Amino acid sequence: SETDTDRVSRLITPQPVDGQTYIMYHGTTTRNAQEIYMNGFRQSEDGMLGRGVYLSRDLQKASRYPIDHPVWDKVVIVVQVNVGRVTAINYQNHPLQKTWPYCGYDTAWVPPNCGMTKSGLEEDCVWDPTRIKFLYLIKPMIFPG
Repeated sequence: SETDTDRVSRLITPQPVDGQTYIMYHGTTTRNAQEIYMNGFRQSEDGMLGRGVYLSRDLQKASRYPIDHPVWDKVVIVVQVNVGRVTAINYQNHPLQKTWPYCGYDTAWVPPNCGMTKSGLEEDCVWDPTRIKFLYLIKPMIFPG
């Protein structure tokens, strides 16, 4: 029979719908999670999609972060996000890959298995940290493979 882990690891998600609110996940360290809880999320300086807060609706994706960090010090922040206006960035060197926030979009969404991420898992980048509400912390899920 199918387990919860099987269902999560095969998550194929439709594009987030403009104006909707979703549960998302952000993998980080215990110390960073405390800082985020006290002061809110801050935009990263840069990344695959430029500045913004990197999240995923896929717990497997968030559980990997920070990459190469010891598991004992990893946590996943469960958040609620109003995505606002969303654009899909579904291939490398997409014309909006780093300019989406300046073109009227609030969230950039990388679909699963589109070649943008090594993991093949979806990623979201939210420009305005005030769209993100910290809900609670969980330990990362350990996935096979």
